[in-house]
Amino acid sequence: MGSTLMKSAWLFPGQASQNVGMGKDIFDHTDLGKHYFESANDIMECDIQSIIFNGPEEKLKQTQYTQPAIYIVSVILGELLKAKGFSPNAVAGHSLGEYSSLSVANAFDFEIGLSLVKIRAENMAKAGAAQEGAMAAIIGIKDETVSELCSDYSGNGVVVPANYNSPGQVVISGSPEAVKFVMDSAKESGARMTVQLNVSGAFHSPLMAPAREALADSLDSLEISDSLFPIFTNVD
Repeated sequence: MGSTLMKSAWLFPGQASQNVGMGKDIFDHTDLGKHYFESANDIMECDIQSIIFNGPEEKLKQTQYTQPAIYIVSVILGELLKAKGFSPNAVAGHSLGEYSSLSVANAFDFEIGLSLVKIRAENMAKAGAAQEGAMAAIIGIKDETVSELCSDYSGNGVVVPANYNSPGQVVISGSPEAVKFVMDSAKESGARMTVQLNVSGAFHSPLMAPAREALADSLDSLEISDSLFPIFTNVD
């Protein structure tokens, strides 16, 4: 019987997938890993390598370090796979992971991508500190129902659907009291589960507007090259 070559897609993770010590084996055993980590320290203007390898966890969980850390390790892993002759049929990333996918697909280089992620992370951290926010996963009811519950909220603050992860699993984002309202309403509407996420801000919500504006200037001047592989984006 002939064998069928399976197609593959590389999916890059977003915030909250970090772990103290990630990438240490790559640094210890590959020249490519050493090169990228050393370059990252220069771009970040701090010892991001030590924060990734040694923590403490509470520091690595801070948005201004979390996002660059995940980007750095993700891109190194992608480049190592490419160096070994592997090639995906497509790439994609969850939120922050889209920057990793663009870099690995050669739409821009590692250094440019990390500079963008640094700006993104620092300004999202500032926005989160300026306005307290929360996020939660709503599981087990229709996406349309979650959207309606968000629209029905009429109290102080704001809440919106932020991520449509899969049919029946939507992440909401906004002011803490508004997020709690939708979580409670979702349970009353038959949601199987509601889970508040361990994040430091209301990401992908109007509360992140200052961060979006800060990043826009850098993105406007960005030159993006033709990618090596098809890229599936988070937004149509």
